[in-house]
Amino acid sequence: MKSPKFLISGGGTGGHIFPAIAIADELRKRLPDAEILFVGAQDKMEMEKVPQAGYNIEGLWISGISRTSIFSNFKFPFKIISSLLKSRKIINKFKPDAAIGTGGFASGPALYAASRAGIPTFIQEQNSFPGITNKKLAAKASAIYVAYEGMNQYFPESKVKLTGNPVRTSLFTDIPDTQEAKKILGLNPGNLTILSVGGSLGSRTMNKFWKENAIHFAEQNIQIIWQTGKLDFPTLSKDSSLKNKNIHINEFIKDMSNAYAAADIIISRAGAIAISELCLAGKPTILIPFPYAAEDHQTKNAEQLVSKNAAIMVKDQEVPVVLSEKIQNLIDDKNIREQLSIEILKLGKPHAVKDIVSDILKKLKFDN
Repeated sequence: MKSPKFLISGGGTGGHIFPAIAIADELRKRLPDAEILFVGAQDKMEMEKVPQAGYNIEGLWISGISRTSIFSNFKFPFKIISSLLKSRKIINKFKPDAAIGTGGFASGPALYAASRAGIPTFIQEQNSFPGITNKKLAAKASAIYVAYEGMNQYFPESKVKLTGNPVRTSLFTDIPDTQEAKKILGLNPGNLTILSVGGSLGSRTMNKFWKENAIHFAEQNIQIIWQTGKLDFPTLSKDSSLKNKNIHINEFIKDMSNAYAAADIIISRAGAIAISELCLAGKPTILIPFPYAAEDHQTKNAEQLVSKNAAIMVKDQEVPVVLSEKIQNLIDDKNIREQLSIEILKLGKPHAVKDIVSDILKKLKFDN
């Protein structure tokens, strides 16, 4: 039997790229001889991240519609035509057995061209409110893998499978207990610890909050692992007012496995992959949705957890007014922390990528 070939497309942000890589890794694990080719958008982060993960990638001249520059949108129809033509050329040359899309600019032309060529297509939607690309592609898809209940209001019900999002399960494998993780990170194992993560670029709102409030909590012997992102790190790391043994400022957190394990409380943005990881971490969580995400999908993601009493949500504009009180309530009330942990753990789907790949291979009859 010939080696199966898979075309995978998704990108623009880590939320689309890393699920795509996770699916590719699982396919390669199951089918070591499989050929895998990625299709991404030129000049986007997938052109760097995918080769780093060990896969080949082809770039399309494609981007989204600009909300700020009308003139840049004049190129959009030409980009669509160019991307469709190149996608068709890639597919004719590579001849994939299936095409898998995880959302983002490039997956639209790539999966559309694949479906036109009669190639089975599969969609993985990370958010509780789907992006435009995946909604357009749904009609021709063989299956649609989702992370939230109720997605049949956006997609054909017969195609929807609730699997969860593919995440870095290695973060939650063979991890130490909370006290041991604190020791590994050089923290006091007896002190309550807050992990604050704002994404790779960081959150200006969250950084401003901690700049004004970190000392207040540090003086209570609360330890803060604060990920600033790259934009604010140079300033905040040199701020003398933040020099305190309980305040640990990081541009990025390389050891997220122990950071999750060490945390007693987590404060985070509400991106789909972040939430999927938080559900596996199982810690009491305050979500601060990024208000400018497309179709405000981060708020919709957070609301799904809030409706199940699995997290607390604070809107971005409310952070200066209410976040300090919400954090203090969690510090003071162990029962609330324990209940939030129980409920968020119920939503974790540690086998998401295995379930997705098993279903794809079954539909393609590669599972025998």
